[in-house]
Amino acid sequence: MSPFMLRQLWSLVETTQSNVLLNLDDTSLVQWLLKQLINQRSLNHEETVIFSTYIRSRLPLIRDLARSRLTVRA
Repeated sequence: MSPFMLRQLWSLVETTQSNVLLNLDDTSLVQWLLKQLINQRSLNHEETVIFSTYIRSRLPLIRDLARSRLTVRA
């Protein structure tokens, strides 16, 4: 997993509406984020598996960031 791809993922998380990140269940959120990454750059099978595992392990952080953006705007 390259630093560039990690930046793309976290940029995607930051630019996605908080409601999207908070309203999807875990599996749907992982799939949605992967789909967005694949739309930005083609991922091979190995990269897809690596990113899926990485995203799943970071779901609490992703949701915390989304909640914090909602709190700031309220």
